[in-house]
Amino acid sequence: MPLHLSHYDQAGEAHMVDVSEKALTRREAVAAAFVELSDAVLEALPQNPKGNPLEVARFAGIQAAKQTSALIPMCHQLALSYVDVQAKVVDGGVAIEATAATVAGTGVEMEAMVAASIAALTVYDMTKALDKGIRIREVALVRKSGGKSGDYRRL
Repeated sequence: MPLHLSHYDQAGEAHMVDVSEKALTRREAVAAAFVELSDAVLEALPQNPKGNPLEVARFAGIQAAKQTSALIPMCHQLALSYVDVQAKVVDGGVAIEATAATVAGTGVEMEAMVAASIAALTVYDMTKALDKGIRIREVALVRKSGGKSGDYRRL
């Protein structure tokens, strides 16, 4: 069976998928990102003159999840029931995990991915004065639940 991209019609033109017939169910998604930082930047995090980069990143990720439909053209505007972003210093950088949940007819994978991405970019913004070589990597959907396609867990 060939793969079908739901955001394209038979003529190959992009369109927003009509989800009005889909059942309202609880849907949750978790996404992650990693900000690779040097040891020197990691040591300087507590003294950042702009404030706590991890806390600012958390707030930025939460705000970003709520703006996803304004950023990604074919995303539906969702009433989010829950958004959480965690940013932890780990070996080699900052690990970010973003969770989004809703009761809707479509999933929240993009909201979780946007939250993780913007949180990572915020860590970059808060620390770029110390090192221009910071890398954001491994932005990925970790797991999702709910909806017609069922559950997914990244291996």
